[in-house]
Amino acid sequence: METLNNYFLLSLAVTLILSVAFVNAETHYHQFSVQAKTVQRLCKTRNIITVNGQFPGPTLNVRNGDTLVIKVQNNARYNITIHWHGIRQMRTPWADGPEFVTQCPIQPGATYTYRYKIEDQEGTLWWHAHSRWLRATVYGALVIRPKLGSSYPFPTPKIEFPVVLGEWWNSNILDTMRQAVFTGGAPNVSNAYTINGQPGDLYACSRQDTTRLSVSPGDTVLLRVINAALNQQLFFTVANHRLTVVAADAVYSKPFATNIIMVGPGQTTDVLLTANQSPGRYYMAARAYASPKNAPFDNTTTTAILQYKSASCSGRNGACSRPILPRLPAYNDTNTVTAFTTQLKSPSKAEVPLKIDESLFFTVGLGFVFCNPGPRCQGPNNTRFAASMNNVSFVLPRRTSLLQAYYQKIPGIYTTDFPAVPPVRFDYTGNVSRALWQPTFGTKLYKLKFGSAVQIVLQDTAIFSTEDHPIHLHGYHFYVVGQGFGNFNPSRDTASFNLNDPPQRNTIDVPVGGWAVIRFVADNPGVWLFHCHIDTHLTWGLAMAFEVENGVGELQTLEPPPADLPRC
Repeated sequence: METLNNYFLLSLAVTLILSVAFVNAETHYHQFSVQAKTVQRLCKTRNIITVNGQFPGPTLNVRNGDTLVIKVQNNARYNITIHWHGIRQMRTPWADGPEFVTQCPIQPGATYTYRYKIEDQEGTLWWHAHSRWLRATVYGALVIRPKLGSSYPFPTPKIEFPVVLGEWWNSNILDTMRQAVFTGGAPNVSNAYTINGQPGDLYACSRQDTTRLSVSPGDTVLLRVINAALNQQLFFTVANHRLTVVAADAVYSKPFATNIIMVGPGQTTDVLLTANQSPGRYYMAARAYASPKNAPFDNTTTTAILQYKSASCSGRNGACSRPILPRLPAYNDTNTVTAFTTQLKSPSKAEVPLKIDESLFFTVGLGFVFCNPGPRCQGPNNTRFAASMNNVSFVLPRRTSLLQAYYQKIPGIYTTDFPAVPPVRFDYTGNVSRALWQPTFGTKLYKLKFGSAVQIVLQDTAIFSTEDHPIHLHGYHFYVVGQGFGNFNPSRDTASFNLNDPPQRNTIDVPVGGWAVIRFVADNPGVWLFHCHIDTHLTWGLAMAFEVENGVGELQTLEPPPADLPRC
């Protein structure tokens, strides 16, 4: 491992030198047709929404410095937007994609062209619908390789393979969403998890189409693991094979070996695997990490097959033996999650903001709205579920997008009075008074000056149950300088911050019953959504947005909107 670390640092230095010498960027043009497609899963035939009839959608392969021009034609019957998850979108928030935040949706029959440049990013990201719950089937990988003349900061793999983890419902996903919104209760859980769109051998009617990866002995494989699941954190492993983590959220990390990774919704993790086992067949497998107490979840396991080409199938009629199934952690194994996440670090000393201009404290979690018993009041104890940050449950506008309202100075769409701290301090992870259960509702943003150094404490709450929340910041990546359990205590916990080599992410799993602290510099003007990437929680209001002001000059100023920006 020490040798790999040294190779990693040396290669990173060479990459930086070469990337200056070789600038050969390309522009990639793609056509996305959003359309319905009939597919069969779990013994049932279903119509789903796809891009170009593919599920998952097409993988976009680009290089650092390239530009993408993607024309989206909406041939489906639902409004749609596409978000390019983790792309910085420097000065181009019009291409970011969240519905009613940076654009109005693309209506059926309409088109919109997303234009953006990859700037100083390498690794695995992904794209997905950001309109209601359509990302259940509208998603795909976005692979960013080094510039021509540059290389990975680790030995070049023989094989690269996206592993896109998803969730599958037998019902229409928008019907599932509408039912939850109507009743105020929790939605029906998924019927399966998937790897590259297929549930795998452990589900009915699925064995024939299980995802497979063929390798030869000695091959080095780069698995690009993406959690595209709608509502669930997932453990992932490969039977009998060690995994070496080399990147997360398209940022290189200090390499470390592990048997298990945990990937929250929205997150990506790149791992190296060496095909060094006896020739045979081995399952890759994923199952839920479900942290809230007494909450229903899909307790099934999805599999794909890692198959050695030299493995013989000597069973009856040439049949192959069943692959080896790995051991996965228990669904509530927070210790394994913590052991994994605490090993993620930057490969060298990081440029962490030290002088903080904006020190924010956000509570994140579920709450309740009290209601009279009836069909629209089916949450716990005569309530409807809600969710909030700092007791504000986020409400999306409908007349126009937040970004258009900001750019065109349209009044009455939002306010900039999102609270910097909770309106009431309380025992966040203890017994919470009933008087604090119900949030207020509003479209509140927090204003940041260009160039300001920001620190946010994200604190889980126990109103319904403590829970691991994957919080995603659009338009930025950030340093995770600290994590812990219980209530954040600045006098005690600040001393343990990692200001030397903290990991960079675009989505952070706030520990169940705990806290996480992130830092970033507000160097990208526009309106940027900050939300839980569990779509149920986003629908319930677990979100807010930042309004980042322009700086000085063209390079610090938001670009004007494109001519084909959709209208509401």
